[in-house]
Amino acid sequence: MVLDVIRAARSISRVELATATGLTGATISDVVRELLGDGLVVEAGRGAPTGGKPRTMVQLNPPARYGVGVQLERNACVIVAVDLAGRPVARTSFHGVSSMPPEQALPLVASRVDALLTTAGVDREKVLGVGLVTYGPQDRRAGVLLTPQPTEEWYDHPVAPRLAESLGLPVLLDNDAAAAAIGEYWMGAVDPHSTYGCFYMATGIGGGVVVAGEVYRGSSSNSAEIGHISIDVHGDDCPCGNVGCLENYAGPSALVRQALAMPDLARRLALDPAADDFLTEFARIAAAANAGDPEARGLVERSARYIGHAAVTVAVLFDLDTIVLAGQSFAVAGSIYQAVVQQELDRRLFARKAHPVRVVPSVNGSDAAAIGGAILVLQSELILGHGRPEDGTRPV
Repeated sequence: MVLDVIRAARSISRVELATATGLTGATISDVVRELLGDGLVVEAGRGAPTGGKPRTMVQLNPPARYGVGVQLERNACVIVAVDLAGRPVARTSFHGVSSMPPEQALPLVASRVDALLTTAGVDREKVLGVGLVTYGPQDRRAGVLLTPQPTEEWYDHPVAPRLAESLGLPVLLDNDAAAAAIGEYWMGAVDPHSTYGCFYMATGIGGGVVVAGEVYRGSSSNSAEIGHISIDVHGDDCPCGNVGCLENYAGPSALVRQALAMPDLARRLALDPAADDFLTEFARIAAAANAGDPEARGLVERSARYIGHAAVTVAVLFDLDTIVLAGQSFAVAGSIYQAVVQQELDRRLFARKAHPVRVVPSVNGSDAAAIGGAILVLQSELILGHGRPEDGTRPV
């Protein structure tokens, strides 16, 4: 608890720690002494004079520990190493994951993690673990994916235990949107006592809700999957089992399909009908929309209206005060989405007269999920204090 207060405050005195935690001065002195001995915090000069002896401040020691985040998308992988303050110190990415079975892809991911840590000069003894973040549904406790994406071979595959075996590090499996959401909290981008949502869009659309610094998990940690909110009860069947899902109308792959059905736009943007990298094709549409192309902008604004509809639904369910837009796809067209989603909330939200809901971009940009995965490791190991199972995976 003391470490988390120091993290949130950035720099704080022992007296202020006692006030913030309700612990006695003697207890605070003992705890801070232990944290100093572990190298997790350092003394950081004197505070402003308050009429007596200036107080000695303490703050996190960023290079004391590291976390690694691995974002596994349907066709891409982003790997980020962060220090104890959550600041990225190294990054790499590569494509082609969708063409590999998990038995081939996971050792490749492990080799890229090893190479990144070596290149960055990160001491592996200081690495607390790896946060493997990806789409759902998933069984976090067992560390397996419950979806046949990108291929059937990935369904029910123990991705977290296998990656842990390859790396010799504990691996925590989590949802990419939930990871992006908690990353915003750790980095101080939102009020620590607020209830906020994170909408995450890469190749698909996901969501996460955070209440006072804790991700709302639901019964199986598969909550707030906004991409599979039905926006048309008479819509097409979705592979998830629902009908008329948001992702099939507003996600990047949907916009690429819609653009390909518009010959003039598809020709202007040189869209490839055979491409399986929807992020690259979507980025072309987004760039054209940002540049004022009327057809491209119309597609993006319609997608944003649909997402605004989902935002109203989630905000009504959880009484949110902020919605963060995170992920690669929001990063390339964020200004359009932010404006349109904000308009929908201002116009339609049930509690709009009680309080506003702000729509803001992620502070972690397109790497929000990977950074959030690394931060989840730091939070789990240092703040939540869970035990570590023998297989290196993490309990719920």
